[in-house]
This record gives sequence, C-alpha cells and structure tokens, in this order.
Amino acid sequence: MVRPGAVTVRDRLPAALAVLVLLLAVWLRFNDIGAQSFWNDEGNAYVQATRDFTAIAEHAARDIHPPGYYWLLALWRQAAGETEMALRLLSALASVLSVAFTFALGRRLFGSEAGLAAALLVALNSFSIYYGQEARMYALLALWGAAGMWVFTCFVGRPGLRWGLALALVSAAGLWTQYAYAFVLLAQGVLMVLWLADLLRREGLQAFAYSFGTYVAVNLLALALYLPWLPTALNQIASWPSAGDPVPFAEALGVILGWLMFGITYTETVAGSFAVANLLLLFGLLPASRQPHGWWRLLTPVLWLVVTLAIFFAFQLFRQQNLKLLIPAQIALALWLARGVWVLWRLADDERPLRAVLFRGAATAGMVWLVFNLALGLGPLYSDPEYRRADYRGIVADLNATLRPGDAIVLDAPNQEEVFRYYYDGDAPVYMLPPGLGGNDDATRAAVQNIIAAHERAFVVFWGEAERDPNRVVETTLDAEAFEVGDRWYGDVRLATYVMPRQLQVSVDSGARFGDHITLERYALSAETVMPGDVLQVRLEWATGEPLEERYKVFVQLLDENGMLVAQRDSEPGGGLALTTTWTPGQTVIDNHALVIPGDLHAAHYLLIAGLYNINQPTARLPVDGNDALVLAQITVEEPSGE
Repeated sequence: MVRPGAVTVRDRLPAALAVLVLLLAVWLRFNDIGAQSFWNDEGNAYVQATRDFTAIAEHAARDIHPPGYYWLLALWRQAAGETEMALRLLSALASVLSVAFTFALGRRLFGSEAGLAAALLVALNSFSIYYGQEARMYALLALWGAAGMWVFTCFVGRPGLRWGLALALVSAAGLWTQYAYAFVLLAQGVLMVLWLADLLRREGLQAFAYSFGTYVAVNLLALALYLPWLPTALNQIASWPSAGDPVPFAEALGVILGWLMFGITYTETVAGSFAVANLLLLFGLLPASRQPHGWWRLLTPVLWLVVTLAIFFAFQLFRQQNLKLLIPAQIALALWLARGVWVLWRLADDERPLRAVLFRGAATAGMVWLVFNLALGLGPLYSDPEYRRADYRGIVADLNATLRPGDAIVLDAPNQEEVFRYYYDGDAPVYMLPPGLGGNDDATRAAVQNIIAAHERAFVVFWGEAERDPNRVVETTLDAEAFEVGDRWYGDVRLATYVMPRQLQVSVDSGARFGDHITLERYALSAETVMPGDVLQVRLEWATGEPLEERYKVFVQLLDENGMLVAQRDSEPGGGLALTTTWTPGQTVIDNHALVIPGDLHAAHYLLIAGLYNINQPTARLPVDGNDALVLAQITVEEPSGE
C-alpha cells in the first residue's frame, strides 16, 4: 500500500525520461561539434567576440543583427577559448536548454506526457541540431523563444511582479539577440488579447484592468531595456534585404513545414509522413474539457506558429537563408504535434478495451513514425556534404601546401576576410575585392589588373559575389586577361587558381568549323616546348554565324604517342561565364585555358587537341574536319635541366 503523499516510481518517471531526452539532446549537439570548419558568418561572430562591448555594438550597427549574442560570445570566449568547438558550445548549451524549456512548457500546457513528446521532437530535429552546432545567435533565439513562452504562460496564470519582471527580462534578451524575436512577442500579444477578453467575461472589469495594466507595464519595461538599440533596430529592419523573386505560397509553406517537422535534412521520401503529422495536428485542435481554460492552452502553440508564419509571409521573407529565423516556431509545431499525440491517448476509454487499444495504438504509432523519420535525418546531417558548412579550413590547408613566393590570394567578396583570417596567417598578400562596399566596376577592374601585373599566380576564393560583385568584374577580368588552371568547391565556396599571362609564342589563324555554326577563328599557345610541372597557356578565339540553342563545353587535352590522355581541362567558354547560348553572331569570344603538364610526364612528343561537346552529352562532340577534335600543335616535353 502506498503511503499518502509518498512519491511513487510513476511520479518520478516523467522527470527521469526528461533527463534521458536532455542527455540525447546533449549527445546529438555535442557530437562532432568541432569537426567542421567555420563558415563565413561564424568567422564574423569570432571577430566580433574579440572586440570590446562598445566596438561590438558599433560593428553590429552596420550589420543586420543586434549585439546581444556577440556580447555573450565575447564573455564565453574568455572562459572557453576560441577553437571551433569552444565557440560553438555556447549554441549547443542554448539548444539543449531550449529542449528543457520545451518540456517545461509542454508539461505546463498539457501535462508531462505531452511535454516529453514535444521535447523529444525538438531534441531529434536536425533544424534545431544544425543551429545548435553553429557559432551564431539562432540557437539562443530558440532558447529565448521557448523560455519566453514558458514565462508568459506562468505570468498569465499569476500576473504579478515576479513573473512580470521575468517576462520583461526574457523579452528584452530575445530582442537584443535577434530581431525575429518580435514574432514571439506578437504571438504572445495575440494570446494575451484572447486571455484578457475571457478574463473580462469570467471575473469582471477589476481583474481585467489589473492583468491588462500589469502586461502593459511588463512590455514597457522590456521596451525600456531595449530602448538604446531601438533606433538602430528600426533602421536595420527598414533596410532588410529583399528575399528576391517570390516563391509560390504552397511551395514555400511545404518547405517550411518540412524543416519544422522533420528538420533541414527532410526529403521527398518522408512525404508520406506529412499525412501522419497532419492527422496529429488535427487531433491537436480538439478541445480538452477536463483542463481548466483548455481553449487557451490549446491555442498557445497554434497561434505561436500561425502568427509567426503570417508575419514571415506578410513581409515576404521566404528564402532558404531566412528560414533560421523560424527556429522558435519549430518548438511551437513540436508542441502542437505533441498535443495531438496526447489527445489521441486521452481519447482511450479503459472501460472499452477495443477503443483503448485503437486510440493508444494510434497515438503510439504516430509518435514512433515521427521519431523514426526524424532519426532518418540524423545520418545525413553529420555525413552528407550537402549539409556541411563551407570548408575554409580545407581551403587554407590546400593553399598552405601550394603557395609560393609571387602568389596572391583574392577574396571575392571581401566579407570573407574574417573567417579566412581565422585560419590563414601566412605571408602571401590577401586582396579583398571589390574595394570598399563595391559598386565601382572600373575600380574593381583596375585592382584586378594590378594583381595580374604584380603576381605570377592568384588563388581566388569566390563566395557571395552576387551581392558585392553582381557584374562579376573580378571573375570576368581574370578570365579575359589571365588563365584559369582549375577550381574546386569547398561546400558553397569555390577556390579558383589563375596563372598570369605570358607572351603567347605561337599564334595560328585557324578557321576550323565545329558543327554547323561555330568557328575557331584563331588560337595561340604560350610555348610548344615545356617541362613537367609547367602550365601551358592556350587562348582560343571563337565565333558563331547563328545564335546557338545548346550549351557546349570546351576541352583541351594532351595525348601521348599512343593517343592516351595525359592532361586535360574542360570548361564552358570564358571560364564558364561566356556560355555558348549567349554568343552573338559575328562577335569574337576570347576563351583562355591553362593546361598543367603533369610533373611525372616523361620526355616525348605529345599532341595538343581541342574541341567542343554538348554539356548534357559529354560523348557528343562537335565534328571538325571529319574528326571529333582539332589538333592544335605538337608539344615537346623536355627533361628538366640537370637531370
């Protein structure tokens, strides 16, 4: 017999399971947290954290984020260090705490079972995990969202000084962290209006006036705490960049719900799971009369999500880069789904065994199905290159192994400098282009030409040039006046290598016709005699008599005496910028190629050939003089002197 008032195993079970969910969240967020390189924005966060508080605010005022996270990261850095893992641990801790507050909020709204289910859905969601492993402010935004909504529900239950002060502090902290916290505040405002209307009906004007006055005072206090930054915030929000071309609402909503339900790694393979999730959301809208003010508890996650998405779409913010602003809404959706599971379970009637089995089985199956699909997304999050950050660490490692005197490094656009300097401390000069904030194409072109004149090689890191160098002056100038040896992608960042032009010793008027419309007017070579390790520069001058509907790639190859391939370079003309579909009839297209002569190539005579093939059919080469390639020259490879 259980003694009255004694704590049973059943009483302790929710707390024990909550601890297990938190341990799972810790493991998922701390796993390989330092394995990936910092990417561009994390480099910016690192540099901000090295400044004093005043300088942080001054630089944040020129950016699009408030300084709160950077201040906190600066303090964290002094205690934890500045390795990738150390700086990301702040976000990991915030993400784990957001799981804890999800449990607390779910328990307060619907009970421990729903709180556990919601916490598990957040713990496993790759959206939450990804930003819990990034040295940026979004995991902290999720924490303030969960904590703020939990404090808000406590305040509504007891609208006094204690919870009011806590709500004001969390609201101010959220605003100092990210402007998107306003979504949470507006959702709270809508909920408060409904609560106050019901309070007026139930308890009269006096109770309404007290709660309304207290809530207004709380928000005024939060606003006062935020007041020093408010003018800057309003200016930055007014200049928030456009999301670009609009995306159809249904398509955008599908992407958002995919991220919120199943994480950033969700694919079309989980499309069937949307049906299960939607069914749970429908059950999550059913009333629960056994709870006091059950309507208000039911509406908390629903309105939190709906208000957030309504604002997001109203301001046309949809683009993939902005979806991280919705990370608190992932918690709202998890709570809504968890309530659906909870309602299904509660619909069981122990006096009717078949009904009990049906509803509890459905609740269990729905939860298991969600967890299963969330778990499927964990593997790709850690291993699939698609979800890995740009590898600046790898870029610098490769540069350090390749750089030699006379080389230059170009960062296009210049806001890569922070993350690049985190890894690079070598002696090669680093140029940030375009100069200043960009917009002066002539100055950019002149700066590139000066680099070409002063250096033997240039290693160019391309990222974000669409915003800072929209006319791609850096790349087009290099492609026209230098010779690209090759390039490599490191995530969404490209490292291209250029050699500077030598005097072209061999020039040939060709007139060779490729297919029906393309003519190679002339070509030029830097030499016909080379040594292993040299770079052979080839300039091709193309023209077309008719507009071209197909895209073609150019190949330049070196063949040995047996016709075997020993070196090659394939690229669309003009380094990929002069696509054949853009050629104007009668206009000459300059197309530079650089062919690296392998260092282990033995001395002999080789054939240099060139040709074109359809980009979608690599084997479909355009015919030229009855062949599938044109012989440009015989290249002699000599032994290095002294050998």
